[in-house]
Amino acid sequence: MEAAKMQDVLTIGDAMITMNPKQRGPMRFTTEFERKIGGAELNVAIGCARLGLQTGMISRLGRDEFGRHIFNTLRGEGIDVSGIALEDNYATPVNFKETTENGNGRTFYYRFPSPTEEITLQHIKEQLSGQPKVFYITGVFASLRPENVEMLREVLRFAREQGVLTAMDPNIRLRLWSREEAGEAIRSLLPYVDLMLSGRDEADMLFGVQSLEEHIASFQSYGIERVIIKNGSEGAAGKSGSGETVHQSAEKVEKVADTVGAGDGFNAGFLYGLLQGYPLEKALKIGSAAGAKVVQVAGDNEGLPLLEEVEAVLGNEERLER
Repeated sequence: MEAAKMQDVLTIGDAMITMNPKQRGPMRFTTEFERKIGGAELNVAIGCARLGLQTGMISRLGRDEFGRHIFNTLRGEGIDVSGIALEDNYATPVNFKETTENGNGRTFYYRFPSPTEEITLQHIKEQLSGQPKVFYITGVFASLRPENVEMLREVLRFAREQGVLTAMDPNIRLRLWSREEAGEAIRSLLPYVDLMLSGRDEADMLFGVQSLEEHIASFQSYGIERVIIKNGSEGAAGKSGSGETVHQSAEKVEKVADTVGAGDGFNAGFLYGLLQGYPLEKALKIGSAAGAKVVQVAGDNEGLPLLEEVEAVLGNEERLER
């Protein structure tokens, strides 16, 4: 398999078929679903690609119709799929979503055994040898099996040796592992992370309930240079090194259709701003604008915006780099 081409962002993770309910309420009473695709890392990959970043993904899919659909969709989004392969003897993972009246919901997973079990350390290193600017991971891939945690530690070390900036969203899914397992595993990865993009609730799981400033300090105590804390409709805050903490309010949204994927959209927007060399305040603003677009559309990634759509949310204060 050929090595990845020069990329802005490379990510690794599980790609899934997502069955979205066509009505709101308990899933046991839902009779119709729409087939979509999803996955935390997949969403960020699509979000980055739509903003114009050269993006690649490492994953494995079942050699089945669902796997081919995901593969072709990612390729159609302009994502480098040289790190993705279809595997025999595995089914492509599926999840079913339940959406409540206020737009929140639950997810029910049918993902094991995961075809990502076939990803090897050597394959990841081959993809990283192209030296992408950012290597992005989440706690979801780490949660799929214990071996993934040690593999990610080794890969993050290797990425740093290659001069690649490492970024992480803890993305703790308690349906996949316990709070204690997640905390121990993710904290073991923090010394190898350069950029943290954490939700406030996940920071609470990792360090206990404390103030936003204390959460930032807790992450930075592991040597993490940049720390971003997302807090949904309350906005986000970030700090780079010993600089001042920057606060960003959430963009106003008239009607929330689906909150799933909003954090992934924020991450894609922030990574775009970071890679353009924008100051922290502007990168946070772009992340907030991208996240606001996501919640207005049902589905994990259908609302991920193009660059001109982010400009529209920002009110065309200034055109963004293309």
